[in-house]
Amino acid sequence: MSKKNKQKNKVASVPNSRRPDINEIAVAQIHDKYSSYPSNGLTPVKLASIFREADSGDILRQAELFEEMEEKDPHLFSQLQTRKNAVTGLDYEVIPFDQEDERDKEIAEFIAQELEAIESFEDVMMDLLDAIGKGIAVSEIIWGIDEGKTIVEEIKWRHQKRFFWDNEDSFKVITKEFPSGLIVPENKFIVHRYKARSGHPARAGVLRVVSWMYLFKNYDIKDWVSFCEVFGMPLRLGKYNPSASEADKVALMQALIQIGTDAAGIIPDGTEIEFKEAAKVSSLNVYESLARYCDEQISKAVLGQTLTSDSGGGSYAQSKTHNEVRHDLTVADCKALAATLRRDLIRPLVMFNFGEDKRIPYIRFDCEEAGDLKETADIYKTLICDINLPIPLSHLYKKFSIPKPENGEEVAKPMTMNSLPLTGQPMQQQAPPLNTEVIENDVDVEAVQCKEEHNSIVEGQKEIDSLATEAIKRNVGVFQKMFSPVLKIVDEAESLEDLKKAFENDKFVEELCSKMEIADFEELLQRAMFFADLRGRMIEDGRTE
Repeated sequence: MSKKNKQKNKVASVPNSRRPDINEIAVAQIHDKYSSYPSNGLTPVKLASIFREADSGDILRQAELFEEMEEKDPHLFSQLQTRKNAVTGLDYEVIPFDQEDERDKEIAEFIAQELEAIESFEDVMMDLLDAIGKGIAVSEIIWGIDEGKTIVEEIKWRHQKRFFWDNEDSFKVITKEFPSGLIVPENKFIVHRYKARSGHPARAGVLRVVSWMYLFKNYDIKDWVSFCEVFGMPLRLGKYNPSASEADKVALMQALIQIGTDAAGIIPDGTEIEFKEAAKVSSLNVYESLARYCDEQISKAVLGQTLTSDSGGGSYAQSKTHNEVRHDLTVADCKALAATLRRDLIRPLVMFNFGEDKRIPYIRFDCEEAGDLKETADIYKTLICDINLPIPLSHLYKKFSIPKPENGEEVAKPMTMNSLPLTGQPMQQQAPPLNTEVIENDVDVEAVQCKEEHNSIVEGQKEIDSLATEAIKRNVGVFQKMFSPVLKIVDEAESLEDLKKAFENDKFVEELCSKMEIADFEELLQRAMFFADLRGRMIEDGRTE
């Protein structure tokens, strides 16, 4: 069953005296999709007039102008989209006010579930980030009741031109019931304000700064297109006799125009048409230079830099520095959006469902870059391991956005020898130490058995090593006598290559073996095997001495 089909009238079951307004206030109207197109015939005087209206609180024409600017200028649209997508593409998490308090963790878990249940929450954030350009963005919360809990059924974007500031600087919304404006009610709208600079929200948007570059670029593009239309075409110069009538002059002009489009025309008798080649000047790129300059200024205003947005030269160090500036803007956008969501969305959800006295969880975006985290981890490693600086674990969990493990929750551990897969790779000869920790009041029988077997193997290996060492000491003469022919050949060899060739000769090896006296070695080997057999029988009978 969808949320919309569930009962909405169980307001009495909400455990709070304050009730959410489940009615839709700023209902979309048919004329919202129409515009007065203030960018048509835009001049410096007209632009200044639009800004003066916004300064007085009426932002209707300014909002429509900003909307048209995004539609008409591909470069500006691209820069704003890049700025917004840098935030909406990040993961986020809801963090309890106090990560040690069970009630705070319960509230944070509820908020996280509600945010995940909102359809296309990324689109909601994209709508709110429209405030980057326009200074303000508003979305209406459609509340609902589900099994006694206040939920968010939908969040709808509202156009900026539906809002204004009155003479007392009260923020109002225009509705069908209140065409003169209604003060924006509390806990009903998400109002995201972006402060590109200090001042009133109506003047704080990035597009307010960009508007002048947009105007100059608009003039430049218009003249550039007109210039390209006639560039390279010869000048058509018509000549007429002084006695020519007005009708003859009009006919000559029409002929000139017709020759430009159809390459054919007729002229009265006694007139003349002369073609003059257009002069090639060296300043033909003045239009493009001005357009590029305007684009660069727009990039600086929106992204804070140009090397990652515009084509052109630049060193690696410059690009890295400019990218960091852009990342700083992303971090600022994340913090501003998180603060707005916490104030206008999370706080009402907590108030309606848990009471006004409960603490509000935070929402945090994962806006740290991988390189930053690695460098930060190295710094903390130096502080902790080399300087022995005491740092609380809660700070480390918060710094790296890592949730603290709950009781009994499985945690990641470094891989040990016992956990390595059998892939045929060489293992260390020395057996790894076993973990001797035993859970209190819960003895792991299998772990104890593994420990005993491990200790038995280690002790047996030690005994074998000591016996081998003692055998070598007592029978060193046997080994020297048996291997003396081999050692003599090794000493007489001039190089390793000669020694290698000698041992590759089967006849040479056969003669060498005949010189080696292995009788004593065979006797020693037989005695060792006999001793090993006796030692094994004693261990099986439980006797170690």
